[in-house]
Amino acid sequence: MILGILFKRILLDKEMIIKEIEAVTKELQVTSYELQEMPPPSPPAHTSQGGQNETPNSELPPKIDFILCFGGDGTMLRSAENSIFYSAPVLGVNLGKLGFLTDISLKELKQSIQSLINKKYRLENRMLLDISVIRENKPIYQGIALNDAVIFKGSNSKLIRLRLYANRQFVYETRSDGIVVSTPTGSTAYSLSAGGPLISPIMQAIVVTALNPHILTVRPMVFDENETIEIKLPEKHHIFLQTDGNSRCELEYQDRIIIKKSQNALKFVKLTQKTFYQVLRKKLQMGKI
Repeated sequence: MILGILFKRILLDKEMIIKEIEAVTKELQVTSYELQEMPPPSPPAHTSQGGQNETPNSELPPKIDFILCFGGDGTMLRSAENSIFYSAPVLGVNLGKLGFLTDISLKELKQSIQSLINKKYRLENRMLLDISVIRENKPIYQGIALNDAVIFKGSNSKLIRLRLYANRQFVYETRSDGIVVSTPTGSTAYSLSAGGPLISPIMQAIVVTALNPHILTVRPMVFDENETIEIKLPEKHHIFLQTDGNSRCELEYQDRIIIKKSQNALKFVKLTQKTFYQVLRKKLQMGKI
């Protein structure tokens, strides 16, 4: 079995954790490789003798069975491109604070890898979003998001004017601090803080939540998974698009932001029987009096 390892960007105990990983993988006779944060978007054209596409870095294998993310929810969000590139499911090892998306702790590492070897796990598909920015009829930005795509006003103190469309049908115009377009997985993140609904992560839907809208009648909306969301910028503002809190694109007047369900899905490895609702009660204190 071959494991890909993705670490939190700033990790003070990284050397100690690497030694622990090496000890466990050696004992269990498992191979592991540290992954780069952003692999190439597509495999190279040439193939190896086995017929599989070779990775650009000769030190990495053409195939990885599982990706282990050591960090918190941010590290899990950064695993999407790796997971798609290697067609490998993701298991989160919580080293952060909340760890809403992660499944195990560091002390459970050996037991968890043994479960992977013995195929004692289940996979949970998570919906992804494809995001494009169209400027003068040409795409100038493309990205994916596991949680959300956020259009926000940056350092501008004024409200920004945005127009929302679904399948080219006008929905509403809002003056607000921005808009969050999220997946069901992202419904527990920024969208929730902005007043959006909680949605089971195994559902397929798109949630649109305006940030501090000036008109009270602009409410969060849930769209069908097959609808294409489009946001237009009818006025000149200093506006940014950010996906999953990482990749950022500066927007210009008359840009169009196209957001739709991705054909790819992210597979989470689940080793426990904890339900989404148990996690809500424990991590977000839902229903606590």
